[in-house]
Amino acid sequence: MNYPDAIDPDRVGEYPALAKSGAGYFFDQVLEYRVWCHPERGAPDEYDGADYYYAFATYGEALAFSNGRAGAEEPLALVRQFEWIDEPEPGLFRHENGERIAEWRVEWLADGPRRPGDIETFMAGRAKRDA
Repeated sequence: MNYPDAIDPDRVGEYPALAKSGAGYFFDQVLEYRVWCHPERGAPDEYDGADYYYAFATYGEALAFSNGRAGAEEPLALVRQFEWIDEPEPGLFRHENGERIAEWRVEWLADGPRRPGDIETFMAGRAKRDA
């Protein structure tokens, strides 16, 4: 699978470690790919037993690192969302605007970035099903 490169390779590794987790259904930009390392699972202990990550501009680089590092997770994508879907409870969807930064499973990038009308189409499809 071919995933998008980071929008600004010069900023890779400069984003806050803490981010939202998943959700949103749509993304606008990939900021970086992260590989989290866990000393308790065999990763080198670089931070007194704390988990840590390495950041990469491409999925390929992150995957190669992950595959070669003991105690490493599969890569995650750090994405920026300017519009997204909030699902505060199963089946209840809200169109949100603003800026949201979240870690995503890489396979969630498969449909590419949000395009004009995507969220409206998503919401209209849910309204018809729920009617």
